[in-house]
Amino acid sequence: MGRPEGGDAKVKSPISGPDVVHDIVGIGFGPSNLALSIAVEEHNAGLAADRRIDALFLERQPRFGWHRGMLIDDATMQVSFLKDLVTLRNPTSDYSFLCFLRERGRLIDFLNQKTLFPLRMEFHEYFEWAAARVAHLVAYDSEVAAVDPVRGEDGRVAYFDVVRRDPERPGATVTHRARNISVAMGLEPHVPPGLELAERIWHNSELIPRAGQLADTGVPVRRAIVLGAGQSAAETVDYLHRTFPDAEVCSVFAKYGYTPADDSPFANRIFDPEAVDVYFSSPSEVKQSLLDYHRSTNYSVVDMELIESLYATTYREKVAGRERLRFLNVSRVRGVTPADGGGLEVAVEFLPTGERQVLPADVLVLATGYRPRDLTALLGDAAKLCLKDDGDAIRVGRDHRVETAPEVTAGIYLQGGTEHTHGLSSTLLSTVAVRAEEIHRSVLGDRLTAV
Repeated sequence: MGRPEGGDAKVKSPISGPDVVHDIVGIGFGPSNLALSIAVEEHNAGLAADRRIDALFLERQPRFGWHRGMLIDDATMQVSFLKDLVTLRNPTSDYSFLCFLRERGRLIDFLNQKTLFPLRMEFHEYFEWAAARVAHLVAYDSEVAAVDPVRGEDGRVAYFDVVRRDPERPGATVTHRARNISVAMGLEPHVPPGLELAERIWHNSELIPRAGQLADTGVPVRRAIVLGAGQSAAETVDYLHRTFPDAEVCSVFAKYGYTPADDSPFANRIFDPEAVDVYFSSPSEVKQSLLDYHRSTNYSVVDMELIESLYATTYREKVAGRERLRFLNVSRVRGVTPADGGGLEVAVEFLPTGERQVLPADVLVLATGYRPRDLTALLGDAAKLCLKDDGDAIRVGRDHRVETAPEVTAGIYLQGGTEHTHGLSSTLLSTVAVRAEEIHRSVLGDRLTAV
């Protein structure tokens, strides 16, 4: 139940025999597949070997990590700690956040805060704690290169071969055969068209390490520009303003002002497990309406407390006569060019008039959100077996299993990338525990049927 020794220590990977057929192989090991691994581990406890689910999870990182670049010291979670890895599935689980706090000796201290929302860095510590307890199910440093359907003599596809690169032998691969795969690759940073990441142009997912590197160089930061209007953008603005006390920080966004997140009780019901049932069974036009109505719960919105804090900061500076925090609203970045001395020249257009100004800057941070990863590139030939709907999106069942061609009996489960079928919570932490149980039951049911 201990933590991995050393913050940068690599976790020893499990060893599988050449003839092992896994009931499920997970691709990616963020919170979603971590929750699934715990569900499997709790299921297997005390069972005979022939009744256990044989699971293996593959993660390309050398150790567990979840949005490390945005673990700002005072940033809090936007979901209740009760929506942890297990509680909504099994409130008695000893993998809960409360059990983690008890083991760390902080349970009473946390309760005395009277809050449902832990620090983000503390929740990451909880994830690391849970991941360490199931490390025997995970192969780190294991980047998946291909997923190949395995056809029998009758033409049926009962297995997938998951091919990963071998970290011990450059250029070599290791193949794991699976009856099912659980794809949880997470999202990838979105870079707007016309912009490219560079030494002085970052996505906010790299905020803390890149800002630290810049600070270590000793090069003065005179101006930092942040593009974006969501929670991460506002947090980035606040962090840079505090980290570089002599710099001007400019927030650029197309809105007139930050939009408050709707975290009211009724609106938050859109993240309930029951809401997934409603969304899944709705016609396409109702699905779209629900997404449109409730985008303010998640997309391009900011916690009201942070909005008020940023406004108070800019007002104090105006009173003091030294304005370091600037908000360039109703504006867009129209171009970036290198400047002499290693900096940037950022062209910002004021949309109502079309007027442009060029701002010299030392760094541009793109807080421009994330996009689903391309499943086709990962699944390869297996992607050709997935059925599509009229909008060319992958068809997914209520149990998160991809609908496939009739000859396929092996399962492909998606943890994320299913907003079109399962609603707003598909990429969030709100339902990871419940989704893990749904996938676990589906895999278990297929296994019992096969036996």
